[in-house]
Amino acid sequence: MRIGELSRRSGVPVPTIKFYVREGLMPAGQLTSPNQATYDSGHERRLKLIRALLEVGGLSLASIGEVIRSIGDPEQPVHKMLGAATDWIAPLEGGEAGPELEDAREDVAELLARRGWKADADCPAGETLAAVLVALRRAGHGGFVGLLDAYAAAAEPVARADLDYVGRMVAREELVESVVVGTVLGEAMFGALRRLAHVDASARVYGEGEEGAAGAMGEPAAPGNA
Repeated sequence: MRIGELSRRSGVPVPTIKFYVREGLMPAGQLTSPNQATYDSGHERRLKLIRALLEVGGLSLASIGEVIRSIGDPEQPVHKMLGAATDWIAPLEGGEAGPELEDAREDVAELLARRGWKADADCPAGETLAAVLVALRRAGHGGFVGLLDAYAAAAEPVARADLDYVGRMVAREELVESVVVGTVLGEAMFGALRRLAHVDASARVYGEGEEGAAGAMGEPAAPGNA
């Protein structure tokens, strides 16, 4: 296909495609004349990946370049490649280093050890979790940290389901795209399901009925219950 058709199919403007080629984010097309080139499905897939990393993952172009270099390295194991993709997603900042942050980091390391998780406490996700623990304690809700294992137990089957979905992908670009999109939007989906479960749990535990439970959890009551 010509670059105009690639633009129409991908939704990416022609000047932007040319910019990505100049920056090495995607390969140039196959020259058919000094001023003409053709593109294939691989270029379209690469554009989808770049858009996912930019618009969903919030990565900078420099970070996207790092991810794409890992994709292009056939010696890079899939596990390392996917880890590199998610590590570039900006973590929540924990603030300045201090006793609070160090205590939270110890909590994260102990959690990983208890669960037997093959992850480093100082990876971006671990640092994000430590930052959350610091924020909880500063807000006067340090007791919430006691739910870490319950949350971890719930996260394990979700992670397996995520990887089952990712495993259906064939191309390395598709693998990375699915992980990044799944990490960002999957968390939003899980959060919405958690809120819905809160409404249900409130109704069952406190016995206030659907209207009372919905109101208690900050959700609007169903029209039929008004």
